[in-house]
Amino acid sequence: MKKFIISLVLVSFFANSTQNFNTAKNQLTKLYKSNPKQTEFYCACEFSFNDKKGVVDFGKCGYKPRKNEARASRIEWEHVMPAENFGRHLQCWRDGGRKACKKDATFNLMEGDMHNLQPAIGEVNGDRSNYRYSQFTNQFNQYGQCQSAVDFKARQFQPRDEIRGIIARTHFYMSDKYNINLSDSERKLMTAWNKMYPPEQWECKRNQQIKQIQGHDNKFITEQCNKKSLN
Repeated sequence: MKKFIISLVLVSFFANSTQNFNTAKNQLTKLYKSNPKQTEFYCACEFSFNDKKGVVDFGKCGYKPRKNEARASRIEWEHVMPAENFGRHLQCWRDGGRKACKKDATFNLMEGDMHNLQPAIGEVNGDRSNYRYSQFTNQFNQYGQCQSAVDFKARQFQPRDEIRGIIARTHFYMSDKYNINLSDSERKLMTAWNKMYPPEQWECKRNQQIKQIQGHDNKFITEQCNKKSLN
């Protein structure tokens, strides 16, 4: 625990003091506006912005709202590693959860890390909650043609194949940067996904664009992108 606290203090000291969730959302909105061909995370649906509000185009991706059409129609910024996973290491979270951590500088730093944020259909973001990523089905019918699925009873979320490598490298990044423990089963799954699904061009480009804004890259992406460029 002492090592964890010291690590977070150093991270807080060297990081941009304005790094928080609201700032990250504003910066990511600008980033995606400048890359309009990119799709949202879980279902590969196209989206656009009405000022700062992200709007989903259901027609081109075959998405069908499961329950909440209003939330499904908007883009939200999803924490790939849920806030609870990194927040529960902090005293503020033990004192009162996310609400109590809003005034904690270290929590704001982690919550606002753009490397851990992805644009997602609001309904799917809500259904994913803080469930762990897993593999459990070959049937995808909860959200129309969307190739992601949720098991509410087992509290698991299965992402589409194309983003599994991104998820793995994000988890390794958050674990390394903020000293967040991954369970043995989680690390095993992420190691497999990292090898099976190497970075594509957009992941490499996004990583470098976030580095320009936030001041540092995700080294687990950079290492593979550099190897790819040399081949």
